[in-house]
Amino acid sequence: MPSPSVPAHFQSFLAFDYGQKRTGVASGNRLLKTATPQPTIKAEGDARFEQVAARIREWQPDALVIGVPCHPDGAPHDNTRAAQRFGRQLHGRFRLPVYEVDERYSTTEALAGGARDADAASACIILEQFLRSLP
Repeated sequence: MPSPSVPAHFQSFLAFDYGQKRTGVASGNRLLKTATPQPTIKAEGDARFEQVAARIREWQPDALVIGVPCHPDGAPHDNTRAAQRFGRQLHGRFRLPVYEVDERYSTTEALAGGARDADAASACIILEQFLRSLP
């Protein structure tokens, strides 16, 4: 996916690695171009969004980033559509810009790196990939 045009005044971001049962979370900023893992959200439906809202209140991000998985050849699958739907819900509920990042292999990379919380580590990988794409 090409890097979207992100306004220069957007400095802080929260990233999410969406999953049916767990959603990894990471915070980061444009200046350092690094991400910090946050506790994984282990909730579904409205309970998930209540926890997302708490993270947004705590971190006050300028924008949100979501990982969008797809097949190795780039073709979408069910999880692709679920992650994109989650992104639309985030935008609709919190009125923050939402940027998508191709997250193929982020969980594999997180596990290979010895992550204790693969979901949070994946969210970090997603956010750092996004931050590296910014000018």
